[in-house]
Amino acid sequence: MNKSTSSKVFKTNFTKSVALPSLAIIIAISLFCIFFSKDAEQALNFAKNIIFKNLSWLYVLLVTIFVLFLVTLAISKFGKIKLGADDSEPEYSFFSWIAMLFAAGMGIGLMYFGVGETMAHYATPANANLADNLRAKEAQLYTFFHWGFHAWSIYGVVGLSLAYFTYRHNLPLAIRSGFYPILKSKIHGKFGNIVDVFGLCSTFFGIATTLGFGVVQLSAGLVSLNIIPESSFNYQIIIVLVVMIIAVSSAISGLGKGVKKLSELNIIMAVLLMLFILVFGPTIYILSTFTEGLGHYISHFISLTFNTYAYEKGSQEWFSNWTILYWAWWISWAPYVGLFIAKISKGRTIREFILAVLFIPAFFNFLWMTVFGSSAVWIDEHIAHGALSVFAKNPDTLLFNFFTYFPLTTFLNILSILIICVFFITSADSGIFIMNGIASKGAVNSPKWQSIFWGVLLSLLSLSLLHSGGLASLQTMTLITALPFGIIMLLLCYNLWKALVVDSEYSAKKYSHGSLNWNNTNWREHLEKIVTVSKKKDIHEFLNGTVKKAFEELVVELAKNNIEAHINSFSTPQRAIELEIEYDELRNFKYGVMVQGQTVSETLLKEKNTPDMDLETIFQPITYFGDHRKGYDIQYLTKDGIISDVLREYERFLNLSSEGDHDLIMKPNS
Repeated sequence: MNKSTSSKVFKTNFTKSVALPSLAIIIAISLFCIFFSKDAEQALNFAKNIIFKNLSWLYVLLVTIFVLFLVTLAISKFGKIKLGADDSEPEYSFFSWIAMLFAAGMGIGLMYFGVGETMAHYATPANANLADNLRAKEAQLYTFFHWGFHAWSIYGVVGLSLAYFTYRHNLPLAIRSGFYPILKSKIHGKFGNIVDVFGLCSTFFGIATTLGFGVVQLSAGLVSLNIIPESSFNYQIIIVLVVMIIAVSSAISGLGKGVKKLSELNIIMAVLLMLFILVFGPTIYILSTFTEGLGHYISHFISLTFNTYAYEKGSQEWFSNWTILYWAWWISWAPYVGLFIAKISKGRTIREFILAVLFIPAFFNFLWMTVFGSSAVWIDEHIAHGALSVFAKNPDTLLFNFFTYFPLTTFLNILSILIICVFFITSADSGIFIMNGIASKGAVNSPKWQSIFWGVLLSLLSLSLLHSGGLASLQTMTLITALPFGIIMLLLCYNLWKALVVDSEYSAKKYSHGSLNWNNTNWREHLEKIVTVSKKKDIHEFLNGTVKKAFEELVVELAKNNIEAHINSFSTPQRAIELEIEYDELRNFKYGVMVQGQTVSETLLKEKNTPDMDLETIFQPITYFGDHRKGYDIQYLTKDGIISDVLREYERFLNLSSEGDHDLIMKPNS
C-alpha cells in the first residue's frame, strides 16, 4: 500500500486537543485499575463512602432540581420552542425515537434488575422492622422510585440542553455547547476541550463497565441453556468479541440504519417477553399491584424526592447503597445518554421532548418492574417458598432461575439472551457514535476506522478489567465523578434557561414602528399573483427575475452606503438565491428565497371558486434567514416590495444586534 492510499484509509476528523488527552486518561486509569485492582478498589471505595455519607443531601437536591426544572419548562411558554428551526420536522418517527432513547437510556438494566431489584428490596427492606405484608409493597415503591421520573430527568436535562444549542443555534453536538450563554466563543477553546474530555472519558468508562458486568449475565444465561459449559473468562472473551463486531458493523452502517432498526426490534421482543410473563404469571395479582403501586408511588412522590433519612439512622446505609448509588450512576451515564438523546431529537418541541422523555420510558419501566418483580415476589411466597429470595444478591442468575417457574423455559431463556445481546449492541453502537462525535467536535460523519478503533479499545480494556478484577474499581471511580458532573448539569440548567429567555424575547420582537408602513400600491398585481397557481418553473423564473433584480439593485445601493453585500445562488438541495452581508463579530445577515413545494388538499382541488387550482403540488418562494426563524411566502411581492422586505429584515437585524442580550443568536457560533 503506498503512502497516499494509507493516508486516505486513516484519514481522521479527531480534534487532537480532545481525543489525545482523553485517550491518555482512559488508558492510564484503566491500567491503574488493571495492575493495582485491589489497592484501587480499596482507595476508591473509601473516597466513595466519604462522598456518599457527607454529600448524599447534595445528590438528592441536584436530582430534585432537575425534575422541577424540566416540569417548569414543560408547562411554561418555552415549551413550544422547537429543537431546531421553527419549521424543522423530526428525523425519526415517534416510535423509532422512543425505542432508541429507551434502548440507550435503560436497556440492559431492565434485564439485569427487572427481577433483581424488587427481590432485593423484598429480601432486605430499607426498614428492617417492616411488617411482612408490607415488604412487597415497599419493594415495588422503591423500585419505581429508582427507575422512574428522577432517573429520566437526569438524562433529560443533558439531552434537552445539548439538543437545543445544537439544533437551535448550530453549535457542535458536544457538552461544551451547553455553556455558550456564559462563555460565548470561549467554548471553542481550552475550557470547551476540558468539558469534552470529561464527557468522552465518562462515556467510555460507562460503556466499558456495562459491557464488562453485562457479559457476566450473558454467560450465565448461556450456561443455563447448556450452550457453554461454564461462565469462564475464555467464553466471556468470545461473547464480547461477537457483540462488539456486530456493534461496530452497526455503527459503520449509520445511526438511522443501525441503532434505529435494532432498537425497534428489541422493544418489540421486550414487549413480547413481558406479555408472556403477564399472561402465564399471576395476571390478576400483577395488574392489581401495578395499579396500587402506581398510586402508592404518586402519593409518596414528594416525600421520596426530598428524603435524606436524616432522622432514620438505621436506614442510611441502605439509602447510600441504593438511592444515592442510583442517582450517581444515572448522572455518570448522563453525558453518553444525554448526547445520544440530543442526537435523535431534532425537530421536537421542548414540551414534546420533556413529556416523552420523562413519562413514556418511566411508565414502561413501572410496568416492566411490576410484571417481573411482583411476579417474582408472588412466586417466592406461594410456589418457590423462599427459593428465589436466596438469589436476591446474585442478579446475574436470578432472571434465569425465575424463568424455571414458567412454561417454555428454554424459549424464555433464548428470548431474554437475544434481548440482552441487542441491548448491549445498541449501547455499544450508540456509544461509539457519540464518542466519535465528542472526539471530533460534533462532526456528523466520521471515518469508518474510527468506529473500529473505539470498538477494539472498548473490547480490550473491558476484558482486561474483567480478568484482573479491576472492573469494580472503575465502576466506583465512575460513581465518584458523578458529583462534579452533577454540578456541571446544574450550570447546564442555568445556561438553558438564560438562552430560552433570550430566544423567547427575540422571536417576539416585532418590526419597528418606522417600518410598519412600508408598502407599495401595486395591489392589482398582488391579487393576480395570489389567485394564480404557480408551477416550479414559474417560481424559478421569479427567483431568476424579480428576486435577483431586487437583490442586484439593493447590492448597488448598499455599496453606495459603504456596505458590502453579495448574492449567492444554489441549485441543491433546492433552488435558492440569497443576499448576504458579512460581519466579523456578528452573525452574517442573510435574506434568502428558496423554492418549496406544498401538497394541495383534495378539498381545495374540487372547489369551484379556485378555477386555476388543478395541480396536486404547488410551489412557493419561501424566505429563510441567518437565524432559526420560520420563513414566509413572498410570491405576491414586486421587485420594490422585495427590496422593502429585505430592508425591513435588515433594520430588525441591526436593531437586535445593538442589544447585548441577543449575543447568543446574533453572534457566530463557529
